[in-house]
Amino acid sequence: MRASIASVRGVLNKRCAAVVSSVGFTALFTGCASNAPQDTWQPKGPNAELIDDLQQPVFAVAGVIGLIVASAVIYTMIKYRDRGQPIPEQIHGKPALEVTLTIIPALILAVVAVFTFGAIFKLAKTDDTEMIINVTGQQWWWEYDYPVQNEFGINQPIITSGQLVMPIGTKVLLRETSRDVIHSYWIPALNGKRDAVPGRVHTLRLEADEPGIYAGQCTEFCGLSHANMRMEAVALSKEDFAKWVANQQAPYVAPAVGTLAKQGEEVFLNQCVRCHQVNGLTRADGTPAIAAPDENVWSGAAPNLSHLMTRNTFAGAMFDLLSKRCRDEVWNAPSDMVGARYLEGVTEECLNQKDLRAWLRNAPEVKPMYANPANLLVSNGKYRGMPYLALSEDDIGKLVAYLITLK
Repeated sequence: MRASIASVRGVLNKRCAAVVSSVGFTALFTGCASNAPQDTWQPKGPNAELIDDLQQPVFAVAGVIGLIVASAVIYTMIKYRDRGQPIPEQIHGKPALEVTLTIIPALILAVVAVFTFGAIFKLAKTDDTEMIINVTGQQWWWEYDYPVQNEFGINQPIITSGQLVMPIGTKVLLRETSRDVIHSYWIPALNGKRDAVPGRVHTLRLEADEPGIYAGQCTEFCGLSHANMRMEAVALSKEDFAKWVANQQAPYVAPAVGTLAKQGEEVFLNQCVRCHQVNGLTRADGTPAIAAPDENVWSGAAPNLSHLMTRNTFAGAMFDLLSKRCRDEVWNAPSDMVGARYLEGVTEECLNQKDLRAWLRNAPEVKPMYANPANLLVSNGKYRGMPYLALSEDDIGKLVAYLITLK
């Protein structure tokens, strides 16, 4: 009987060891991706470098301690495994050993705490920032509001979404809040996380060393499409940033009469302008077309689509506006070419029509809003997220033709 129990234990131990080993190796190798845009070990700005300077030695010390502990545990498991021998002498009641094993970890944590507090206070500094961008989280996208800042050529507010555009070598102050639930803004290449909380404003400082596109992710669970709430920071040279600002403030140019895009503008006025604003767009009688998302959307706001095709993404950066080939050309461009490639915007040849058409066809189907689609319309008669508009394929074609003109 005892032999059979021992045999069963041996089999179980081997299986447990195999499972633990496979999980450990899986976790190890998933951290070895060659294409990892959200890698915390590749800082691209002084704030992220400060975090990296802290985590590198802490990780090394933790790794050494982990190896020592793991080795001691494995040694003990092998040497003192149950062979029917008497129970070994217990160490309980040896104050010197117990105090030593308490003091050593406490000293290690105290040293780590000193450097951690120093880094936290440095990261919280905001009195040296040069530029302000208001960031608002919402299920499930980010809005960026650039207030008037004449020193950067911003002489009228700029409102965009999905991609934060900033000049390199500039300390940018993000003033974060939320319209609904708690979100968390995180672009690991540029800084750590900062929560966006309804009714409060939290600050975060960003600065990029060189031009590039840096990916981020909402890191506070905020609903069904939390994983689809992404963001990107586009760092441009000061000259290219000035060009971007000038383009964002350029007046609206209506499509030519008789074109498919002009027909798309009419569809937009009939369907989309209820929630989405395009600055400068007018109705047939010449009056401004003003969106009223507060009457239709639960959070009271929808992405401003002015100059939509100067961005690379849509739907909370879940989908690319650029086809894969063109997107790769922008992301992989040398730092001195990032600005030129990005400022080209989305051309008809590079437009990702497949995902854009699918979004216009049935947005709730491609981006989860509620577990039960019937609950998309909330109790107060307003929608959470973009609703199903029942557009015909003909109208979708017209809308795509119009949206591609928004540069």
